Amino acid sequence: MVELIGKISKGSNMDQVYLPKKRIDFSIGSYVLIRPIETIEPIGKLYFYNIKAIEPIKLGIINKMVSIIDKVSEYENLIVTGSFLEKGFNFNDIDVIVISEQTLDEEYIKKTTLIEIGVKLHLIVIDNKSLIRGLQTDPLYQMMLSRCVAKKRFIYKVKYNINYKILDLHLLKSGSLINNFDYLNGSEKYALTRNMLAIDYYLKNKKIDKEKIDKGIKKIFNLKNTAMIKKNMLDKKDFLKKYDNVYKEIQNEIMRGIKGAAKQK
Repeated sequence: MVELIGKISKGSNMDQVYLPKKRIDFSIGSYVLIRPIETIEPIGKLYFYNIKAIEPIKLGIINKMVSIIDKVSEYENLIVTGSFLEKGFNFNDIDVIVISEQTLDEEYIKKTTLIEIGVKLHLIVIDNKSLIRGLQTDPLYQMMLSRCVAKKRFIYKVKYNINYKILDLHLLKSGSLINNFDYLNGSEKYALTRNMLAIDYYLKNKKIDKEKIDKGIKKIFNLKNTAMIKKNMLDKKDFLKKYDNVYKEIQNEIMRGIKGAAKQK
């Protein structure tokens, strides 16, 4: 039996539940039974990292998603991260890291999740050794795991292994904001800005997590909150001037690192 998870929204005369247009079953005019998400049987205990609260409907989505993946895959752990865990429902997809030594049918998982839950998955399938290597060299991996929900408890204590050439590639991605400011939406600008600051914190051996990065963004760009970036409420000239300065400082630091590594060989 097909099940969909929807959110009750307030209407002028009657409250309503929105369902995705691309779905199987539940044709217009059909009668359905609605029950609270809390009554859905949980998959098991979930482990929360730096999350104080999460909406019950999101827990239901996570449980349903885990159930779908469990039916077709064997894996070591499953980790939900990203904007889905932020307060509210302003997310486009769910970032999911599946730690597995085996190949997963990613397309089937994505398609089934979209049909049965009505949400898109951004699925990262990675083995444990590659994940540890990513945590050592890629600041974004550290940020993803700093705030997440996991099916199983995990502990990763890794030392930074700075690879300046890899960081240069990561920073290059953030450089695209400077020339494409007018073509990027607010969420894309925020992601590129966050990426840039994460690299800066990594180089300075600072702890990398979303709250600290957001605090740094607000301080550097003199913003009340990061929502000003996400909602495109920026003074373009002032923002780009500050952004370019920070970008060049980080780029210069990386170039010095690359030259220093070359001399040591």
